[in-house]
Amino acid sequence: MIAAMKAYIRWTDTFNHITGRIMMYGIFVMMGILLWSSISKTFFVPTLWTLEMAQFAMVAYYMLGGPYAMQMGSNVRMDLFYGDWSLRRKAWVDAFTIFFLIFYLVILLWGGISSTAYSLGHFQGEPFTFFANIVGAFFTGGPTAVGEVTGHMETGTSAWRPYIWPIKLIMCMGIFLMLLQAFSEFFKDVLRIREEPF
Repeated sequence: MIAAMKAYIRWTDTFNHITGRIMMYGIFVMMGILLWSSISKTFFVPTLWTLEMAQFAMVAYYMLGGPYAMQMGSNVRMDLFYGDWSLRRKAWVDAFTIFFLIFYLVILLWGGISSTAYSLGHFQGEPFTFFANIVGAFFTGGPTAVGEVTGHMETGTSAWRPYIWPIKLIMCMGIFLMLLQAFSEFFKDVLRIREEPF
């Protein structure tokens, strides 16, 4: 069991570390979009897509970079009592309180999956069945069959009217990676309590 926990920690931390390091450069993408927005409004015809695309870039930056921040301990903590505790006592408290985060992330992921299904045109019933139908349609009939399974796709309310499902899918991926990282942090706390190296 200890070996499985250590392997899970290594895999999850490595994947989230690489993803987080890549997403660190997402801030430059957002800055580039906003810079182009300023230039186009000043010297050319204003573009419709820049503000919303900058918001989408910020969501991707935040959601996919969150697990890396959690891994590095960069998240905000109330440190009134916690800072003076021993590592083992911190591990006990963290091992207990992480379940609140896991519960919250599971509910958030469920809502995100339902919302993504809605944005792809699924307006009733079980969202996992809808995604299973999409995968089945893709392997049996290709992209045309997928178009028949999906309904009227949700678009933004701005003049640009982009499809919303890509950013909702990125949000679901970020929540899922955060959930994986939360389990990794729980396993680290268990190993700290047992005074096992990881």
